[in-house]
Amino acid sequence: MTLELADGVALVGLSRAAKGNAIDLSLARALRDVTAEVAETPDVGAVVLFGHGAQFCVGGDLATFGRADAPGKLLAELAATAHEAILGLRSLPVPVVSAVHGACAGGGIGFALAADIVLAERTARFVVAYTAAGLSPDCGVSWALTRVLGPARANDLILTNRQVDGTEAERLGLVSRSVEPGTARTEAAQLAASLAQGPRTALAASARLVRDAGNRSLRDHLDVEARSIAALIETPDGQEGVDAFLDKRAPRFTGPERKNQDHE
Repeated sequence: MTLELADGVALVGLSRAAKGNAIDLSLARALRDVTAEVAETPDVGAVVLFGHGAQFCVGGDLATFGRADAPGKLLAELAATAHEAILGLRSLPVPVVSAVHGACAGGGIGFALAADIVLAERTARFVVAYTAAGLSPDCGVSWALTRVLGPARANDLILTNRQVDGTEAERLGLVSRSVEPGTARTEAAQLAASLAQGPRTALAASARLVRDAGNRSLRDHLDVEARSIAALIETPDGQEGVDAFLDKRAPRFTGPERKNQDHE
């Protein structure tokens, strides 16, 4: 894994480029640990997850699984570790943007869809791939696809391993938007930098509301929304945002460091 901090953005890179960023135990541990490090790093306003090399992530490292003396034990440990990484990404108190290019397969889809905003190059290739290897999904792929696409379309991708490109992925709602080939990482970094310059507490709270929306009843979610907006109006950025709107000028958000972004 690589981690670069610049202008309030944490750039997190999958770095097994020679293996297509295939997921083995070392990569899963590294993503888990880097995500935890980012969570403790002050003054980060957004995160970008990307893959080094020609692929975003080709999924699990089947060659490693095939050589293992106890493949079931290895996969159980790998899945548990990768799942900790995904939960870490989804619990970061800032917006997360994933930048997908090349192949995004198997657990790589779970990594990509752990982000709040998913950018994919039009030529990116998404394929679930598990059943082609006689396996079932992990890394939250069945959960994320069902939540994003609904059961019918999720089953179409999971059971048939039908490949979709970035353009179709956008049409299906699998990704937030498709971008031109060769631009996903740059576009994601620019988007994240823009978010990092915005009202960080409001953006973090808004991202959490969307992440948690499917886990609550409407009544409970309305209560959380009410508490969140009431708390935010009393923050410096909330006051500045309202004043700027009333004054018909651009807001000048200052934003707290991440350790203070604890409104829900």
